[in-house]
Amino acid sequence: MCGIAGLIYKDKTPVKEGTLRKMTDKMSHRGPDAEGFFVHENLGFGHRRLSIIDMSESANQPFHFNDKHVLVFNGVIYNYIELKEELKEKGYSFNTTSDTEVLVASYDCWGEECVKKFNGMWAFAIFDSKNNKVFCSRDRFGIKPFYYFSNENKFIFASEIKPILEIEKVEKVNIQILLQYLIVNLTGHFNETFFEGILKLPASHNLIYDLKTNEFRIYKYYDIEFKKEINKLNLEESIEIFEKKFEESIKIRLRSDVKIGSALSGGLDSPYVTTIANKIIDKQNNCGFTAITVGSLDERDDESKLAKLIAETIHVNHDIVTPKSDEFRHDLENVIFMHEEPFADLSVFMQNFLMKEANKLGVKVFLDGQGADEILLGYSRYTAAFLRNHDFISNLKFLKKVKSHYDISILEAGKIYFYFSSYFVRKFRLQRRGAILKNKYLGIINFSKLKKLTKSYKKIFELQKNEIFHFLLPDILRIEDKNSMLFSIESRLPFLDYTFVETVLSINNNYKIRDGWSKYILRRNLEKFLPDEVTYNSRKIGLNPPVNHWWPRSQKILETINNSKIIQEISKKKYTFIADRDLEWRLYNIAVWEKLYNMKL
Repeated sequence: MCGIAGLIYKDKTPVKEGTLRKMTDKMSHRGPDAEGFFVHENLGFGHRRLSIIDMSESANQPFHFNDKHVLVFNGVIYNYIELKEELKEKGYSFNTTSDTEVLVASYDCWGEECVKKFNGMWAFAIFDSKNNKVFCSRDRFGIKPFYYFSNENKFIFASEIKPILEIEKVEKVNIQILLQYLIVNLTGHFNETFFEGILKLPASHNLIYDLKTNEFRIYKYYDIEFKKEINKLNLEESIEIFEKKFEESIKIRLRSDVKIGSALSGGLDSPYVTTIANKIIDKQNNCGFTAITVGSLDERDDESKLAKLIAETIHVNHDIVTPKSDEFRHDLENVIFMHEEPFADLSVFMQNFLMKEANKLGVKVFLDGQGADEILLGYSRYTAAFLRNHDFISNLKFLKKVKSHYDISILEAGKIYFYFSSYFVRKFRLQRRGAILKNKYLGIINFSKLKKLTKSYKKIFELQKNEIFHFLLPDILRIEDKNSMLFSIESRLPFLDYTFVETVLSINNNYKIRDGWSKYILRRNLEKFLPDEVTYNSRKIGLNPPVNHWWPRSQKILETINNSKIIQEISKKKYTFIADRDLEWRLYNIAVWEKLYNMKL
């Protein structure tokens, strides 16, 4: 995993290496092992390397290929071994054992179509000297970031926002994105950021920059394919293909020349990742694999006891860290700064402490369970979609067992149904939340994305695609990347192998929610390894932070919020008490972010 940066001066001003170094220095944490630069007239690339595959200097970047292409790459191509053999048959030879060389050779062989052959996560840029263009790409689900800025004078790209700010001073807030975050609680956006003018290359998209005309175009190269033949499988066949495809996903993500670890909660997702990974690694006689759990000061939300039971059952090395309140306060502003944009809640800090502990243990590759809820209908709000897609009798049976499905009552399920199924109900409720705003700001909130999401509840497959590409998952992946790379860790996500995603989204939805259980098909596979206490636990905790311990109500919080010039401008009045603690956090996060980045409306 690495950090990439690039700069193109449209007025032909020569790029200086020192300018590129200013950019890469801002993300040295992404690549502590090496740095490199490439300058060609008004074009420059910078790179920071975290060595994972092929530790030699010959795999350093920018990577030059046959005097034709220069590559800067962040990510990993998991199927590089298979692609290398295919390329060898076509006459290509290789000087390294890295996936980097395979990537650029693939471009040389197949051109822009090469990305369709990759199984991995990536954000890269290739200078194609023959065609005088720069080919940029971002992986199918946007696991790795690609930010860019363009005006009449320059085009800038980087793995983070801070390097771009070194070249272009952007201090104007994207007010629409800020209001969506504050009132609609949408933080994952297709191509915009909280910084006006700084954009993201969307997942599954390529960007082609023409160095002759200084124009660029962006196009989509991938969409999730629904496979009818998988949808027709019976339950046992579906369980079998789920297990087979997931083991393939884990195996290919264990390709590494450094120490590997995994997250381990008391839930379902990371325990399944850890169990399958440990089984495969154990066969390879590798005992260096470690599972890491972050405990909570709040006993009700502490999953460490269940995680310990899981670790003992599958005989895996296990480490537990329980962050104290003073640790949270010490890291508070630094985490906000390093994440660059406001985030939804304090669970970000739980994952941050998890990655910090992994770094202490020398783990460089970390397996995590992100994406499972989106593809397996794991969130309670998906009950609305399930009810909308089944007949009356099926819904009665479903509601009768909804307590074990999602640990909610029938009344709560009904509320969820009416809220998430009706755009007008959701909009009305959110506008009531927006009563804190001055009318001119409440009036400009764009609810079209919310309308699109609500409409997609009519068809579960479309809902899941929306969550993956446009709404929930992009923000989860942004946080995953920032937290892991802050501690120089490559986070790998087996549930987001694209072949596995296509398989699971095609599986009959009645096998995902069945017999009173959410994620039924996952539970059926997990029960082969773990006791029912884990496998059939209905309570979903996740990385719930101990808010009352870490962040008790205080006058200081309110002072910070009220001293914000942005909040003073958009809010009707000063705050003396905020009942909704999630809203209080979002206001506070805006205030601190404003100060750290000198932001203005």
